[in-house]
Amino acid sequence: MVFSIKDYLPKSLLGRSLLIIVVPLILLQVVSGFIFFEAHWDKVSLRLARGVAGDIATVINLLRADPTPEQRALILDTAAEKMQLVVTIREGAVLKPTQSLAEGLTGRMMTRAMREYVGKPALIDTESVPRHVVVDVQLPNAVLHVVATRKRLFSSTAYVFVAWMVGTSLILFGVAMIFMRNQVKPIRRLAQAADDFGMGREVGNFKPEGATEVRQAAAAFMAMRERIVRQIRQRTDMLAGVSHDLRTPLTRMRLQLAMLDPALAEELKADVDEMEHMLEGYLAFARGEGTEPPVPTDMSALLEDIAHQARRKGGRIDLHTEGELMVPLRPTAFRRCATNILENAMRYGEHITVRAGLRTGGVDVVIDDDGPGIPADQREDVFKPFYRIDSSRNPETGGVGLGLSIARDVVRGLGGEISLEDSTLGGLRVRLRLPL
Repeated sequence: MVFSIKDYLPKSLLGRSLLIIVVPLILLQVVSGFIFFEAHWDKVSLRLARGVAGDIATVINLLRADPTPEQRALILDTAAEKMQLVVTIREGAVLKPTQSLAEGLTGRMMTRAMREYVGKPALIDTESVPRHVVVDVQLPNAVLHVVATRKRLFSSTAYVFVAWMVGTSLILFGVAMIFMRNQVKPIRRLAQAADDFGMGREVGNFKPEGATEVRQAAAAFMAMRERIVRQIRQRTDMLAGVSHDLRTPLTRMRLQLAMLDPALAEELKADVDEMEHMLEGYLAFARGEGTEPPVPTDMSALLEDIAHQARRKGGRIDLHTEGELMVPLRPTAFRRCATNILENAMRYGEHITVRAGLRTGGVDVVIDDDGPGIPADQREDVFKPFYRIDSSRNPETGGVGLGLSIARDVVRGLGGEISLEDSTLGGLRVRLRLPL
């Protein structure tokens, strides 16, 4: 399996913005720390080690210049008082070759300084005595044993520097997070407003805010929303007006046909009924994005009522729902959507099953039939308004080619999706996915 760096990058705008700030900050701190530890700390440690080695060399020179017992005692007392060195002399002792205990930076710098300033065989131990460094120097007839406090070889500058870097980085990161969250918040509000509008919810107190570019996007969204609402209203008003105008002559025609011989008027009455059915279809399509507000609805009870009405028309419906399913729906619109789908299934299938249950993030409603189905290459086309297919199964037979268009408008208006699949019964499966 091939992994890409994109798989590990943050997905949100806030995370990526913080990454843009944090990565250069970390690189800067790493470079600064490298320069400090490689240059400054090494130099400071070497200078401190040279100071201790210089004091040891001074003690050795003073002892060699005046080796009398009185002077020796004075030199050792002075070293302890003024140089913080505890010095003892082991007469006749000889250094034994042992493994070096000069560990770490302090040991390396002390070894280097002793070679430069003392120039005699020496053993350095930085591990055996806590918080101290032990130095044994081979003299002609003795071993000079020196114990120096580690404070003389240690600089707190490194810890101050690290604390400063970490502290300033955390402060900068905190300020950047607060600032970026405030910048991202208007984008999230815009996304929520667009989502609410897509689901047919009321976008009430939304207003442009944030950076200039975000305000421009928000203003463009508001203008687009107004245009869409205006166009939907105009389409609905137009179709409603056309329907109203046509119903008057249709009513007169029906009255006149009632006065004719029933045998002669039967076909004309069928034509009039078909025209009225077409007008109802046009109006239903026009109301697809209607103003009915979504309300919490028990989908199980609603589907049971829809299935009951279908059974009264002769449909064999097997309904199973997973208990009470409270979903924000437009009840009237959803009833029309489900009824259209069930009537199509009843027209071409003998057995219909309806299943509804909770799934990840929402509710799935699956309607199966044992009819002839719809070819896979035409399943998207049947959602187009006024589209009909020429096959043994036409889901819009007896209609005007708007049933599935209305169903998709209703489902998408609720933030869901509708799809057509192969059914396990051998016919068509209609799957509705609705968010909670």
